[in-house]
Amino acid sequence: MIPKIEYFSPVNLTELLKLLDRHQQAAKIIAGGTDIIAGFHQGSARFKGIKYLIDLNWIDELKKVELSSDGIVIGSAASFSEILKNELINHHFPLLSTAASRVGSVQIRNRATIGGNFVNNAPCADSVPALLVYDAEIRIRSVEAERAVSLADFLLKPYQTQLRSDEVVTQIRLPFLSENYLGDFYKLGRRRGVAISRITLAVLMKLVESKIDDIRIASGAVTPIGKRFVSLEQFARGKTVSDHLYRELARMLGNEILDATGLRWSSAYKLPVVQQTFYQQLQHIYQTGNLR
Repeated sequence: MIPKIEYFSPVNLTELLKLLDRHQQAAKIIAGGTDIIAGFHQGSARFKGIKYLIDLNWIDELKKVELSSDGIVIGSAASFSEILKNELINHHFPLLSTAASRVGSVQIRNRATIGGNFVNNAPCADSVPALLVYDAEIRIRSVEAERAVSLADFLLKPYQTQLRSDEVVTQIRLPFLSENYLGDFYKLGRRRGVAISRITLAVLMKLVESKIDDIRIASGAVTPIGKRFVSLEQFARGKTVSDHLYRELARMLGNEILDATGLRWSSAYKLPVVQQTFYQQLQHIYQTGNLR
């Protein structure tokens, strides 16, 4: 049951920041509501003591997707449906579009926002692996200050981030890639639609004369939070692509996931699936030459 809560709908960022500064830990931001409303119904401890809800839906500047000098800027309250329809994102950051298309149902994508997806920081957040391989940077505002932080540093542990109670994420900034990057995004759920992720993997790779010039690898759901595998990326750079290399990288990925999670009851079936999926992604990227 949802407790009695006072509701605010600010129409600009200044008004929003004043409300957050005034109410701080007694307030919670609501964007799409697909996490917080469910959390209230379930009696989640994360939402106890909340007396005020502050709605972002009337603040147009938080929904814009715009070009910048070196990339694109996505408002934190842009819905996944809006991301799917955006030609800039589809053209320059197709893995994010693919990830957005895997979120819930049409109805959920119409409500759920990209900022809410990673601020909630559930292990199964579908957008996070794609944002990580695109080196996403987020902008955070309070009444007194603005700061920028990489998404990788922003995410701390399941359902916890760097965000303070008087702050709001305003933007996600994605820098343009150089040419010749190829990529793939994969999601596995227990069913085809409206499924919570069991495994997500995002891979970007740049090849120069059959050698890996750059590679970026990120997971979701199989690790406690979305994770970039930096040491694996460093190992792969400069290597000549081959089936042997793909198998070695898949083996190493399994070990890194095990190091991050420890041995679990699900490890016996999840790790082989992750390793085989990653191996097939590497094959697919090289064989098709498609940026996806």
